[in-house]
Amino acid sequence: MQGLLEPGQLRTRIYIDGYNFYYGCLKGTPYKWLDLLPLFEKHILPSALVRDDEGRIAQSSLLPFHTIKLFTAKIVESVARAPDSVSSQARYHTALRKLYAGRIELIEGYYAVNKMKVRVVDSEHPFRLPRECHDILAWKVEEKQSDVNLALHAYHDAITGQIDHAVIVTNDTDIAPALSMIRAHTCVRIGVVVPTTDHTRLPNTDLVKLAHWTRRHITLNELAACQLPRVIPGKRPTTKPESWYAQPHLMKEILELAIPIRGNRAAAHKWMEQPNPYLEGKRPIDLANTAEGASQVLAYIRDWITHNESGFHS
Repeated sequence: MQGLLEPGQLRTRIYIDGYNFYYGCLKGTPYKWLDLLPLFEKHILPSALVRDDEGRIAQSSLLPFHTIKLFTAKIVESVARAPDSVSSQARYHTALRKLYAGRIELIEGYYAVNKMKVRVVDSEHPFRLPRECHDILAWKVEEKQSDVNLALHAYHDAITGQIDHAVIVTNDTDIAPALSMIRAHTCVRIGVVVPTTDHTRLPNTDLVKLAHWTRRHITLNELAACQLPRVIPGKRPTTKPESWYAQPHLMKEILELAIPIRGNRAAAHKWMEQPNPYLEGKRPIDLANTAEGASQVLAYIRDWITHNESGFHS
C-alpha cells in the first residue's frame, strides 16, 4: 500500500545526490543544518508545474514513507578539511534519522582514497598534450556508489509502480541513462532540481531534455527558512554543530563568555534564543549571523561583565 491519495495526485518521491547538493548549495553557507522535508514540501514542489498525459496540471503529493532518499557517504577523517567534519556530518545524519524516521532514508556509498599517477599541466606550455606532460603521484578522493545507487533506486521505484513522479536533485550527467529508461518504460513524471544557489551553474542539457520540468536553482532564502531545530530531542539529544553557524569563531567567543554566567551551555543557548530588550528586542542568535551583529552581542556581554556580578538582563 502506498498511502491513500486524492484522485489525480502524483505519488512523489525525492532523490538527492548528497555530494552534488552539498557542494552546489551548502558548502560555505550557514545553512548546512538543513531541514530537507519542508524545503521540498513547501518551496520546491509548489513551484513545479507538472502536467499529466492529457496536459492538465497535476498536483504532487509526497509519499508518506521513504519520502526523501538521500544518497551520501561518510566523510573519511584522513582527508576531511576540518577537524570536526566527520562528527558534524554524523550529527546531521543522526538528526535526520531521529526527526524523520521512516520518511527520510539515508543510502550510503563510500569514499575511496587512493594514490595514483596524474599528468601535470606544464605551466610554461599549457597547451601540450597529456602524453607530453610529466606525471606525479597524487591522492585521489572519489565518492563511490552514490550516483549508481540513486539511478537504481529511481528506476526500481518507477518500474515497480511505487511512484508517479520522481524529483531528481543533481546536475550529474551520469544519472541521464536511468532517466532515459524511466521515460522509455514508464509513465513516471521526472523533475530535475539543479543544486545551486545562483544562475552560474547551468543545468546539464541532457538532464533538462529528459525532465518534464526543471528547477534551475534553490535560493538562499529558501535554505534559511528550512533549518532544523537547534536541538533534536531524544535519549541523547542531538545538537547543531557550533562550527555550522554563520560566524563560528565569534559564536565560540560568545559562548565562552556566556556559559560561565548562565551556568551551562544549554542555558547559554536558551538565553541566545530569546528576544533581548537590551539588544533592540532582537535574539542574540539572530544577531550572531553577521560579524557586525556578533560583535554587538559580544560588546553587550563584556559591558555586562564589567558592571554586574551575576545573571544577565532578560
